[in-house]
Amino acid sequence: MPTAPHARSITLVRHGRTAYNAASRIQGWIDIALDDVGEWQVRQTAQALQNLYAARRPGAARQLVVSSDLGRARQTAHAFADSLGLDVHTDDRMRERNFGEWEGMSAQELQQDFPEDYHSWAQMTGGELKHGAESKQHVGARGAAALRDWSGRAGDGTDLFVFSHGAWIAQTLQTMLGLDRIDANFIGMVSMRNAHWARLVPFEQPEGGLRWRLIDYNHGPALADTGQWEHPDLARR
Repeated sequence: MPTAPHARSITLVRHGRTAYNAASRIQGWIDIALDDVGEWQVRQTAQALQNLYAARRPGAARQLVVSSDLGRARQTAHAFADSLGLDVHTDDRMRERNFGEWEGMSAQELQQDFPEDYHSWAQMTGGELKHGAESKQHVGARGAAALRDWSGRAGDGTDLFVFSHGAWIAQTLQTMLGLDRIDANFIGMVSMRNAHWARLVPFEQPEGGLRWRLIDYNHGPALADTGQWEHPDLARR
């Protein structure tokens, strides 16, 4: 039985750095823009993604670009899409995880004001849920639904590029790959660094049906492996 139309690949890109990232503050649904370093980061990542996966050559795939509706993700998406002449579609299902009353707070503030719940959150046992945070299961479900939807819209021969957020990407991938089950020895995937990406490719099973295979995670430009990634001014010294 043939599978339904689907994207040729899915690339999930985390937004560039913001002032909240730099200060270790929880962003969630707060709509904060990239800082100067983040704007520089996304330009490097856009160029790397274009060179690797979107170069115009005979037989190259089409590209479809979708973004969270939050500004930091949209800025990152436009850094990639604009020079390619691609539209950026937005989808609020790709928003970051909502952290309730903890949004805007720093790790230091959480440790001081909510020591037990902060420790529980750090140990992946759900202390943040007492403060209105969205459950990981809900994040993963809305994320996986959005990717299945847009993959179908993209159809065969199209590479889907999704620009979103660290916790959203990690939880969506764990849900899609069946890695979100509780295990005493594993607590999940580390959140991706700013302006880094992950890639999925489809695996069509002989008996029919479609599964996705993770082939890259926490991948960034070569510069990301240097001190320049968080301090681009080092290059000018």
